[in-house]
Amino acid sequence: MPTDQPTIAAVLAGGTGARMGAALPKQLLPVAGKPILQHTLEAFEASGAVDRIVLVMAEGHHEAAWTIAKSANVTKLSAVIGGGATRAASSVAAIRWAQAQPGIGPEARLLLHDAARMLVSGRIIADVVAALDDCEAVTAAIPSSDTVVEVDSGRIDSGRITAVPDRSRLARVQTPQGFRLGLIAAAHADAAADRAFVPTDDCSVVLRFRPGVPVRTVAGSERNLKVTEPADLLLAEALLRA
Repeated sequence: MPTDQPTIAAVLAGGTGARMGAALPKQLLPVAGKPILQHTLEAFEASGAVDRIVLVMAEGHHEAAWTIAKSANVTKLSAVIGGGATRAASSVAAIRWAQAQPGIGPEARLLLHDAARMLVSGRIIADVVAALDDCEAVTAAIPSSDTVVEVDSGRIDSGRITAVPDRSRLARVQTPQGFRLGLIAAAHADAAADRAFVPTDDCSVVLRFRPGVPVRTVAGSERNLKVTEPADLLLAEALLRA
């Protein structure tokens, strides 16, 4: 399924990072002397598998994002656009931007990546893009090192275990997740019409609304962590300095 259509990386930074307790969105916080966002943009800038970058950024911080990109000489950045109130809304904003670009068709590759995964490697990016030669949907993932249980109430402080799935068949999903543009656009359009569906990521949208489309996995990395809590900043800095 190779195509001469470009590969677009959408870096999703639409959240405000409330769990960090900081005045700035977490993607603007420094780690090892550079903002988290800069580390992430540089990873996609350095990837020979990516042609363009679009940044979905929290409102009020677009100018700061452009300043970061220019100081880091991120030449692939084509646009900084507004996101939405949810992760899915930010993905849809990136999808619509890609569809509106001249010469971009349904076979273009779109990578959706959480800006907070600042340590994503070139190998992971390249593997996700390469997988799209043979499939329409793919995600980076790593094996679950912990036993995972199902809890009846959804609350750890007051629930009861109802099932213990086989750990050998479980994986922890990471980003980037990659898709053919036409597929992910159609799946999200159907998801938007189903108010009862709350997607946790973009692959879940494909699994729900395009169940006949296989979603492949490629190997992620423990290093490809998502900076969510204050302690994650220290861990990311330690990994960078190591």
